[in-house]
Amino acid sequence: MQRSFISNIRLGTSQESIESNDSLTLSLGFNIDGLIREIFSQKNWERAYDKHDNGFRLTVLLELKVCKKTVENIKFVRKAVLFWTRNPKLTYRVWISIIKEETPYYPLTIEEAKSLLFDITKNIILESKMLKKGENNIQISIRVSWGRHLYTEPSELRAESEFVKVIKF
Repeated sequence: MQRSFISNIRLGTSQESIESNDSLTLSLGFNIDGLIREIFSQKNWERAYDKHDNGFRLTVLLELKVCKKTVENIKFVRKAVLFWTRNPKLTYRVWISIIKEETPYYPLTIEEAKSLLFDITKNIILESKMLKKGENNIQISIRVSWGRHLYTEPSELRAESEFVKVIKF
């Protein structure tokens, strides 16, 4: 049986060392793959739309850990909204818009829609006061969830990034 999973987790930093009054930018990227990505198709969008299941909400919870201690929790949502379209560029009657960080996107292909919804990149600003003097191991725990829909059951996925070392002077 196929399942959904988090893959290709990438955690990077803007610098490997930091002064006491600086801030550090972390860049996190990951993909949601497997069953959910496969069944998130135009045929299923149309079936769901006909049954008044017009939205899909993906909740992402990030737990930022420094030396295994949680210093910040970050929550954000991605939404997919199904709608009736008369766009001449599309050959379908039901299409999708993806809402990322309060901005709607109107993809022209199914693959672009999947990428907008399931390929996540996030920049996180970490203040130096959250780090101890010397070497710090930074890691992010990822939790992704969604609810029941015509084409999927409610699910929750979990994963963790590799450690990134940062030295505070």
